[in-house]
Amino acid sequence: MSFFTDLAHQYIDGEWRQGKGSWDIVDFNPYDGEQLASITVATADEVDQAYQSAEAAQRAWGDTNPYARRLVLERALRIVEEREPEISDAIVAELGGTRLKAAFELHLAKEFLRESVQLALRPSGQILPSPTEGKENRVYRVPVGVVGVISPFNFPFLLSLKSVAPALALGNAVVLKPHQNTPVCGGTLVAKVFEEAGLPAGLLNVVVTDIAEIGDALLEHPIPQVISFTGSDKVGRHVATVCAANLKRAVLELGGNSALIVLDDADLDYAVDAAVFSRYVHQGQVCMAANRILVDWAVEKEFTEKFVAKVASLPVGDPADPETVIGPLINSSQAEAISSLVDQTVEAGATALLHGRADGNVVSPSVLTGLAADSPVLSQEIFGPVALLVPFDGDDEAVRIANDTPYGLSGAVHTGDIERGVRLGQRVHTGMIHINDGTVHDEPIVPFGGEKSSGLGRLNGDSMVEAFTTQKWISVQYGRSRFPF
Repeated sequence: MSFFTDLAHQYIDGEWRQGKGSWDIVDFNPYDGEQLASITVATADEVDQAYQSAEAAQRAWGDTNPYARRLVLERALRIVEEREPEISDAIVAELGGTRLKAAFELHLAKEFLRESVQLALRPSGQILPSPTEGKENRVYRVPVGVVGVISPFNFPFLLSLKSVAPALALGNAVVLKPHQNTPVCGGTLVAKVFEEAGLPAGLLNVVVTDIAEIGDALLEHPIPQVISFTGSDKVGRHVATVCAANLKRAVLELGGNSALIVLDDADLDYAVDAAVFSRYVHQGQVCMAANRILVDWAVEKEFTEKFVAKVASLPVGDPADPETVIGPLINSSQAEAISSLVDQTVEAGATALLHGRADGNVVSPSVLTGLAADSPVLSQEIFGPVALLVPFDGDDEAVRIANDTPYGLSGAVHTGDIERGVRLGQRVHTGMIHINDGTVHDEPIVPFGGEKSSGLGRLNGDSMVEAFTTQKWISVQYGRSRFPF
């Protein structure tokens, strides 16, 4: 596909280049195995070039009037709007996203670009009093300088833009490394959008590479002051460790094991709809997905029957078909891992109300129940179309089960009594929780992030200012200070 081959390059200092590594990242369509592109990896030296060009370009960009910076973001938004059908096709082809998922991702991407336009004008300073006569304390908000961004494969276009656009709007330069399974949608496509939007050369660099080639060069390099990483908690811990050793700020959006809790007074039909979407959107490859569906024993039988019937009706197959809800997982390793997990859990005593099977990278949905309280699958993130139904007896037990996980990203509570839901939600140790809704939500101005192993820091809205700027104190002495010697 010419769309992919045209973007199968590194993007460094405003130039499209071939990588200088000794091997290629091959970009495949996960549904039919078609080779979309082949990209020679960037070396550690090219990572250095990217950071050097970013640092050089940032000096003038940081001094640029924020109204001028805002114009670039506005043009980027218009380009995405104009190219939406083309970008949607790319999401379907490169990551196996369904048409529904592509529309969902692009809707959010445009919303975050709109917020970034406003974000350029958001930073404000302060004048603070001083105990010293004649002194004025000024506190400025200034760009951190250069930001390193590492994005995942599941929502690559959105989650790259989510850090790249605010960082640029706030006066920084960026070096972006997309996931090797989505180098175009998560990387070079983003560069192309900003190039066409008139972003000056060097401010956004994209390096398509892998730790096997560059080691920790992206993290250890002395130029970036902030690393924004979205991905697994295992890799996130490594990123945090390296950043701490090099005195860098890390913003980490990591995995989850969210619980959707159905109380005894819930609207069951609505709760079923919310639970099915929350578990199976993008084949369950979503950090906020509802891995665990917790249902009060009083309504367990009715809920389970309706839930299983709805899941069994979900169309499975080609993501390019507008009717498809369950498309392929990102690669064969993930498909095999999910199939094996379901088989092992059933062998360990769980009951499969639906037992999904793999057809290539497409894995049909599973619904498991009858899990032992100490079943390992209950405490881990499942990045695939597998739902765990867990009954409980009363609100206190629901809270205990919901909190019995190392993660704390999202969650939901369904109830006929909103304040009861809020009280329960306050007891669940999670960064976000939604009453009478799904677990999968992201909004441009609301703080997004998790607790425990689900991450560090927050993104969105004012949290972007915290993440990608720093404070600088300048004092002015209008009189004369007195010194002790």
